[in-house]
Amino acid sequence: MRAPRDEIGNALLALKAKGYPVVVIDSDLASSTRTDQFQKAWPESFFEMGIAEGSAMSFATGQALEGNIPFYVNFAMFVTGTAWTQLRQACYAKANIKLVGSHPGMDDGPDGASHHALEDLALTRVLPGITILTPADAEEIEAAFEQAVNIPGPVYIRVAREPMPVRDKSVVPRISDIDAVENAGNDFAILYEGTVLEQASSGYAQLSAQGKQGKLIHVATLKPFNRQRFLQLITDCPLIATIENHTINGGLGGQVAEVIAEEGLSAKLIRLGTRDTFTESGNSRQLKDKYGISAAALCEALK
Repeated sequence: MRAPRDEIGNALLALKAKGYPVVVIDSDLASSTRTDQFQKAWPESFFEMGIAEGSAMSFATGQALEGNIPFYVNFAMFVTGTAWTQLRQACYAKANIKLVGSHPGMDDGPDGASHHALEDLALTRVLPGITILTPADAEEIEAAFEQAVNIPGPVYIRVAREPMPVRDKSVVPRISDIDAVENAGNDFAILYEGTVLEQASSGYAQLSAQGKQGKLIHVATLKPFNRQRFLQLITDCPLIATIENHTINGGLGGQVAEVIAEEGLSAKLIRLGTRDTFTESGNSRQLKDKYGISAAALCEALK
């Protein structure tokens, strides 16, 4: 079990070592987001902006205009929600900024429900021109960061806080777009964003043990959404489930629902996530269980 957010600092250092003109912007959370590792190695490329998220986002845009590749790393709630107006302006300007949202969904657990980012995918997905990456396990963070620096314009990378399993990639390598990491048949299809790898994989394994043969699909790039590949993957699947550490409105479940409706498909869609509610402070795993973001809920939904 490894926490993806623990690799944020290492991923930034790897980019700098490869010669990318990376600068890192923080809002008083460097130890929590692991950017303090970058700060120690490259203090002249690290900017501490304090708890002033709107100003930090504007500063990131300015750094991009100067030819640098700024990574603004903060809790998902603050980098997408608190600074949304400035983020919108950055997208309008097609600024080459890279945003990293750690502690997404209910990952901030007992630190306070006001910090639970259950809307960050919706807030970013609605903005024109932004790319949204949702890497899963700790091994995928460095590659996702390099993917981001090679995409012109704004990119949002969602990085889980919680320790989770590292997926065996000996058969299916890292997914950079959308593809099946398990494909045993067409009884069902489960689509997940990266921060719920553990719940999606465990639910798939339990269904397989019951004799069901389906697909487990990682949506590693939520936007732009690869509609053609999605439609290929779900061909002849009568039952589709999405699972996300996020509200079912506007995120992965919303994206899939839109495509199914627009294509006139007859498949039944089940969306697992929070449902038009705020959560409370508490152990993040227990909270996910309570709100139906779990392997058990997935199995029950797909019976």
